Amino acid sequence: MILKEASDCTEYLLDSFPVPICDNIRIFNVKLIESKEHRGYIASKKRYFYGVRVQLLTTKSGIPVEFVFMPGSASDVRALNALPLNLRPGSEVYADSAYTDYTVEDDLEESSQILLKVMRKKNSKRQDLPWNQYIKQSTRHYIETVFSSITAVFPKFIHAVTYQGFLLKVEAFIFAFPLQQAFIE
Repeated sequence: MILKEASDCTEYLLDSFPVPICDNIRIFNVKLIESKEHRGYIASKKRYFYGVRVQLLTTKSGIPVEFVFMPGSASDVRALNALPLNLRPGSEVYADSAYTDYTVEDDLEESSQILLKVMRKKNSKRQDLPWNQYIKQSTRHYIETVFSSITAVFPKFIHAVTYQGFLLKVEAFIFAFPLQQAFIE
C-alpha cells in the first residue's frame, strides 16, 4: 500500500511469470507440494515447469504494487479474479491477450472505474483501432523488462523447507527489486 500511495501513477502493467520449485525431471522428488495443479507450461520457452505463477501488477515505471501467487497451471484470467486491484478510480491497467474476459473488463469499469486495456487477438469480438493497439503494445512491453530484472535477482535454486517458506522467499525477491533500483539510481 505504501508503494501504491507514494506513486501518483494511474497507469499500471499486469502480467505473470513462472517461479519453478524444481526442474521438470525432478518432480517426483519434490516434497514441498504434491499437486498436479502446480505443473504449468511456459509457452515462450516451450517447456513445462513445476511451481507457482506470480501475477504481478506494477506501476508504469516498474514498481511492484500488487501480486498474487497462483499454481503453475492457473490461467491468467483466473488470477485476474484473484487480484484485489485496489487502485484509484480512473486507473488504466495494461495487460496481454491472455487476460481477455469481457465480463471482468465491464465489471471493473462499472464498479471501480478501472479501465482494463487488454491486447486484442485478431479474432476478438472487440477490435481495437490501430492507434489504440499501438499504444497498448508499446506501453505493455516494459513489463517484460521488469520481469527479467526481477528474475535476475533470483538465485538459481531457492532452498526452502516448507511451501510457505518458498513463497516468503519469492516475495522477498520481488520487493527487493525496487530497493535495488533506487540504490543504483
